[in-house]
Amino acid sequence: MNFLIFSLILAATLAITLNRNIRNLRLNLQIQSDKKLRFTSLPIHYIYCFLLWSIIFTATITFTSFSSFAKYCLVATLLAVNFFLIKIFYKKNFNSKKHIEKAGTIVLSITAGIGILITIIITASILFESLRFFEFVKPLDFLLGTTWNPQMAITSEQAVGDSAFGMVPVFLGTLLITLIAMLVAVPTGIMGAVYLCLYAKAKTRDYLKPILEILAGVPTVVYGYFAVVTVAPFFKHAFASFGIEIASESALAAGFVMGVMIIPFVLSLTDDALNAVPQALKDGALALGSTKSEMIKKVALLSATPSIVGAVILAVSRAIGETMIVVMAAGLVAKLTFNPLDSVTTATAQIVTLLVGDQEFNSPKTLAAFALALTLFIFTFIFNIVALVVIKNYKKKYG
Repeated sequence: MNFLIFSLILAATLAITLNRNIRNLRLNLQIQSDKKLRFTSLPIHYIYCFLLWSIIFTATITFTSFSSFAKYCLVATLLAVNFFLIKIFYKKNFNSKKHIEKAGTIVLSITAGIGILITIIITASILFESLRFFEFVKPLDFLLGTTWNPQMAITSEQAVGDSAFGMVPVFLGTLLITLIAMLVAVPTGIMGAVYLCLYAKAKTRDYLKPILEILAGVPTVVYGYFAVVTVAPFFKHAFASFGIEIASESALAAGFVMGVMIIPFVLSLTDDALNAVPQALKDGALALGSTKSEMIKKVALLSATPSIVGAVILAVSRAIGETMIVVMAAGLVAKLTFNPLDSVTTATAQIVTLLVGDQEFNSPKTLAAFALALTLFIFTFIFNIVALVVIKNYKKKYG
């Protein structure tokens, strides 16, 4: 840490000194020259070059095995050499602007590459562990099986036995809760965005939108607690008054609370999409005799459809990946049912359950979590591709 502080102070001091020297040198060159000089770069670009190479030198020396004293001497020498080289480059009218831009392009490329590399590593790790799982369980038994009961802690030397690894009830529960959440979030979010963008007064909008967006920052465990303590008992008493039995942990309660959690995503993105619709289109529709509601339905919403579909995609992905609300409010038992009043489970909840505790990664029970993750990844990937095709078609039609 002391070495980094020393390097930072030294580089800053030299940069300030270099800035003054270059400006004075620039002035002297202009005075001495009879014709107007054309410099390829500004003085600040040379300072950026100096700082860039100072950072590279310092980072390189930091990871060497030299002694502390040797590191201090080496970094001081390299920064001094860097200082004088930049002055020489300035006299030679070196194009430091292009140098900095090229360095920035390289940094941005590396950043993008890191994201892609991380995605590939995650996908590969899930794929390899899933292949190990399919050594114990046939892929068709996993994909088409209707019973999920991976509770036997089986080692690689034991038979699979009576454990069942059919993913159908798990993904049926995932789709059920996601559907309920979308039925709550999408209409509410879109209608709320329409009101805030096209009906509400500016002062009302300034108060309401931040309050609604606060919901996006609430931890999911708080939503789960709200579902268990408030929503689930409310639904139980409400349905009991009509003589309808509902489970204490139901897909309806979990999906409803999940929908409430997702409303800010849909509302905020839809509001931005409606605000992006050119005002000339809205005014033109009204000038042609349309009512405000007709203008909203036939002009504003249609023009903003690609962005609204994107908001729905984000909401669906958020709902599919939610875990805490499901674990607390929907249950952990996989049932082959599409009844929203019954308790169900989701893929993410099962992944958490299978990986909790001191489990070894040599049993089908633990490896089943990776198979679920791989299937969920493929499902989400296909869903996003289909949604992007839909967005592209809407842009061609209404863009």
